[in-house]
Amino acid sequence: MNKNKKYSFETMSIHSGSEGKNANNALNPPIYQTSTFVFDNIDHVEKVMSFESDDYVYTRGNNPTLRLFENRMAALEEGSGAVAFASGMAAISSVLFSFLKPGDNIIVNKTLYGSSYNVVTHVLPQYNVNYRIIDLSDIDELSELIDENTKVIYFETPSNPNLTIIDIKKVSNIAKKKNIKVIVDNTFATPYFQRPLTLGADVVVHSATKYICGHGDVVGGVAVAKDKDYIQYLKFDYMCEFGGVMSPFNAWLLLRGLKTLSVRMREHEKNALEVARFLKNHPKVKEVMYPGLEDFKGYEIAKEQMSGFGAMISFEIDGDLEDAKKVVNSVKLAQLAVSLGDCETLIELPAAMTHRGYPKEELAKFELTESMIRISVGLENVKDIIEDLNDALSVI
Repeated sequence: MNKNKKYSFETMSIHSGSEGKNANNALNPPIYQTSTFVFDNIDHVEKVMSFESDDYVYTRGNNPTLRLFENRMAALEEGSGAVAFASGMAAISSVLFSFLKPGDNIIVNKTLYGSSYNVVTHVLPQYNVNYRIIDLSDIDELSELIDENTKVIYFETPSNPNLTIIDIKKVSNIAKKKNIKVIVDNTFATPYFQRPLTLGADVVVHSATKYICGHGDVVGGVAVAKDKDYIQYLKFDYMCEFGGVMSPFNAWLLLRGLKTLSVRMREHEKNALEVARFLKNHPKVKEVMYPGLEDFKGYEIAKEQMSGFGAMISFEIDGDLEDAKKVVNSVKLAQLAVSLGDCETLIELPAAMTHRGYPKEELAKFELTESMIRISVGLENVKDIIEDLNDALSVI
């Protein structure tokens, strides 16, 4: 690539981060499937260990395949660097721990992925880190709850599973005045549709297992930031010491996934918009949560800070929990499963699956219900997806 030229996202997702030709002129980069690296002599050791050289020591610290994936993710998110992790939760928990100490507090949006909610409400308090759960779409409430011990604001947008849209720029503007770090989970949108760092966020995290991979065969995570010093700190003081390292093979598979990210996201979104409109007009569906619908609460903010609306949809049927179970048990094409972002359409009941850690008696407070159904719209022919959902809805 010409380093002086600004390329489009599609081109960068295939080429960015590469350093010249691959060994033996191979089109695809090799997998450096090694745990350790050798040195020429002790002087070489000293140069590498003191960061005078970019050579490698041990894959837990870095590896050429991991580095290429990190560099590519940093380029796509318009950051200065990235750290790859063994899972999305390894990325999220490491980033949170890197900014918080006993006595601090964290503000989070009231709807989070179940494991993220558990880290904030069960794990961090064991280290004397307090939390405040609020509606981050209410900027006035955010300003009122910040105090001198608030160090982090963490949220997803769109949120999992109710697709709440949070104004990244407004939250970041408030946070910066108080020297508070803003961490955004960008898993649902991907850097193709949204780049939080350009809107003021300090760190972006992903479950790379989802759309970054796109094929349901990798577990991985990544964190991206504009601050290069922070990336070094996160890598060597947290990723390395906690040990949540991504395998070189998984990094290679994620590089493969990134090559088709833009194409996949366009098709995912195209299908999702048709599915959302179908559900909205279905007599047995009472509410559809999808940012691409013009009457959705967060539509205007989504249109401003995103270049597309993604492929995640949640909806409420005109029925109860038993009816919702009948629907998800009746699909034939869609697969009943946790996770998302795969080529296959996936369907689930969040309160019983991905968000089962939330207290059942307080679901309404978190804008969740036991009968909420979430769909990750896949890449099958959209007519087949709609027919499958229509058949499933006909059982209630």
